[in-house]
Amino acid sequence: MRLFVALELPASVREALAELIKEMREIAPKAKWVRPENLHVTLKFLGETSAEKLDAIGAALESVRSGAVVEMEFHGLGFFPSQKRARVLWAGVKASANLAGLASDVDREMTTMGFPAETREFTPHLTLARFDPPGMSPALTKAVESKAARSCSLGVLRTGKFHLIQSKLRRTGAEYTTLRSFPFAAEE
Repeated sequence: MRLFVALELPASVREALAELIKEMREIAPKAKWVRPENLHVTLKFLGETSAEKLDAIGAALESVRSGAVVEMEFHGLGFFPSQKRARVLWAGVKASANLAGLASDVDREMTTMGFPAETREFTPHLTLARFDPPGMSPALTKAVESKAARSCSLGVLRTGKFHLIQSKLRRTGAEYTTLRSFPFAAEE
């Protein structure tokens, strides 16, 4: 099973991003655009995992707690690794300070299960599109710069739970199924 741990987006954010993706897809139809229903903020990618480990993974994730809900505002667009050699177009995330701690706690628990520890600093983002080969058309670059200049807000997420999600790779794209949800803070 191909697994990851993530925060799911509320409908209002998903709808705003769907509109943005629709607009950008018309400009760059050859990019690999993420389906709006698949958008999420990854806390930890686990990869291929034996189904026999599911109960133990669930028990480890149940122990993760935070003193407060996570709050995120989605705004801005950017490229990875750079605009000239873009492999990914992402939407930016401005998050409450406890999000990085939550990701670190999930990573620590999964490391005790034998998953490799993260080596890079946690940077929350939403992947909107992938480019293969790397690079973007001038028209898409101009559209992204225009959106960035307007500092368009794409919505807000406030949550006290994360999810263990299975990813099945299909010819039509990844198909995600939420296996379990884990409350980490009381939602008001």
